[in-house]
Amino acid sequence: MTAIRLLIVDDHPIVRDGLRGVFDGEEGFEVAGEASDGAQALERAAELGPDVVLMDLRMPAMGGVEAIRRLRADRPDIRVLVLTTYDTESDVLPAIEAGATGYLLKDAPREDLIRAVRAAAEGQPVLAPTVAQRLMTRVQAPPAPVPAGEALTDRELEVLRLVASGTTNRETARTLFISEATVKTHLLHAYAKLGVRDRAAAVSEAYKRGLLK
Repeated sequence: MTAIRLLIVDDHPIVRDGLRGVFDGEEGFEVAGEASDGAQALERAAELGPDVVLMDLRMPAMGGVEAIRRLRADRPDIRVLVLTTYDTESDVLPAIEAGATGYLLKDAPREDLIRAVRAAAEGQPVLAPTVAQRLMTRVQAPPAPVPAGEALTDRELEVLRLVASGTTNRETARTLFISEATVKTHLLHAYAKLGVRDRAAAVSEAYKRGLLK
């Protein structure tokens, strides 16, 4: 059986040492390398071609979310498993939308971490229980009202551009590495900001305002 090659990314040397200790002693794994921030992670990933990247989020130089986004764009075959101490919505959602395969907290038991890495290597999503609950709450909650006339975010414009080209919500979600529920939320926010009620009207209004070309 081919060993799962890991790249450990964390700005704390003691954390990297601890994770290396976990996987160096575990059959079926190989720690290919380490990185101390997102920028270094991109360089090391290009050099080493790991199967799974264990990625911290809050790091100097380049944070985890931006590193995940670039990794997914450059090397979609590499899986990224977030391993962090933060489980707030403002941390979880950007990481998942950027393309993380899974999201674990650093207090996870050793056995759970090992299972999560195996699952991530196979492309299976893995979420810490508290993270899964936050995402479920987010998906089930109705979108908050957005004032008409407010500027569209970059992500809302990305979604509108894809809608204008004829893509479905599912295709848009796949292209942007986000869920269909998130696509719908972005569209609803765009409708509110543009003062329209459907996709066709949103695209038409965006062209009128010069938001789409």
